Amino acid sequence: MLTDYLALLLLISGGFFFLAGTVGLLRFPDVYTRLHALTKADNVGLGFVMAGLAIQSGSWLVAGKLFLIWLLVLLAGASVAHLIARRALQRGITPWQR
Repeated sequence: MLTDYLALLLLISGGFFFLAGTVGLLRFPDVYTRLHALTKADNVGLGFVMAGLAIQSGSWLVAGKLFLIWLLVLLAGASVAHLIARRALQRGITPWQR
């Protein structure tokens, strides 16, 4: 019973961070700030979702697999964000300034 509420809280928290990342993607002014918002918020959100699912699964094996998936997504997200930012700099897109 308590684990169900904890899993629900973690899943809702993850959904909130995904929503915050999406709002950042839509509202921020340039590619660099959008990348920042999207990668940070989505990685945290995915971590919360994975933790909620791991608690709900009740199996250490499933929890380990979910943790590995989260680590792979963290690695892939950071690598792709770096490549996109580097390519934007090479194309002459300057970071936003007030």
